[in-house]
Amino acid sequence: MAWNEPGGNSNNQDPWGGRRNNGGDRKGPPDLDEAFRKLQESLNGLFGGGKKRGSGDGDNGGSSKGGYGMLLVGFLVIVAFWLYSAIYVVDEQEQAVVLRFGKYYETVGPGLNIYFPPIDRKFQENVTRERAYSKQGQMLTEDENIIEVPLTVQYKISNLQDFVLNVDSPETSLQQATDSAVRHVVGSTEMDQVLTEGRELMASEVKERLQRFMDNYKTGIVVTQVNLQSAAAPREVQEAFDDVIRAREDEQREKNKAETYANGVVPEARGQAQRLVEDAMGYRDEVVSRAQGEADRFTALVGEYRKAPDITRERLYLDTMQELMSNTSKVLVTGDKGQNNLLYLPLDKMIDGRKGSGSSAISGSASASDPDTSAVRTPQPVDLRSRESR
Repeated sequence: MAWNEPGGNSNNQDPWGGRRNNGGDRKGPPDLDEAFRKLQESLNGLFGGGKKRGSGDGDNGGSSKGGYGMLLVGFLVIVAFWLYSAIYVVDEQEQAVVLRFGKYYETVGPGLNIYFPPIDRKFQENVTRERAYSKQGQMLTEDENIIEVPLTVQYKISNLQDFVLNVDSPETSLQQATDSAVRHVVGSTEMDQVLTEGRELMASEVKERLQRFMDNYKTGIVVTQVNLQSAAAPREVQEAFDDVIRAREDEQREKNKAETYANGVVPEARGQAQRLVEDAMGYRDEVVSRAQGEADRFTALVGEYRKAPDITRERLYLDTMQELMSNTSKVLVTGDKGQNNLLYLPLDKMIDGRKGSGSSAISGSASASDPDTSAVRTPQPVDLRSRESR
């Protein structure tokens, strides 16, 4: 018979080794059903759902106790949720703007902070991170050509209070202002400048105009960089634009060739012209100097002629003959007075013969074969002075 059946021995030990005492309690592990029942009663009593035991004041006390406990738990949950949402941390790169009753209250820096919702509202943003967005659209240039201009705008928040309070959507306003600034700059520039080397200047103009718009709107945004990428024609006319670009490149190449040829020819022509000018100036100086020298020499000669006319005349005659005879290749040598021998020396033949066969062969051929080159002749004496006087 089991130990807990009726009629059994109550003093016997149960399977866990426990004994019942006089009060009905037992030692050892508790009954699981009884433990669950006590836990359920405790929870029901805490939330006002306990069973009614008896009547009168006892029932009213249990109900009021359960209602107060439920309110306390609800209040603690609300406080915990409020603290979780009210305490916040601002990073080193961030700032936070707090509005109290919809009006600006303060700007909070990095650290652990608290605000009081719903009385306060918090706007927290990263003010050091550089943000960017890209845009592309078809625009009309100054010379009435349609092109597609892609660009990228980089910006960051400079004043969080203005960024939060002055404009409803500052980043949307930035995009619209960018569209206006780009269209104004492109519309004031020709297509060639937009497609080639004018992009850097256009980017600086767009940045300046866009920053002026942001300052006028007081958006709290500073534009750090505007990058205009390579513009292109629409797809429908891309082939025609490519032909125009190739023609422009050919034109530039021909211009470069012409400039290279001009750079090579013009300096050479200028050098030749300068050389001719220098030669003419040198010839002029030479003629003038020679004429001046001749005039000075003649002036000095006049003085000497007046002192000794005969001697001077004789000297002038000898100088003139020397100058004339110095240009001929024939030499006439006369003997002493009273001798009619005249020596004729063909210097040109002698020089040519020396080049061919040496000095000995020249002298032999001159004496034997050539009658015109005989070493000695005996013609009639010729008085050059008498010829001159005639």
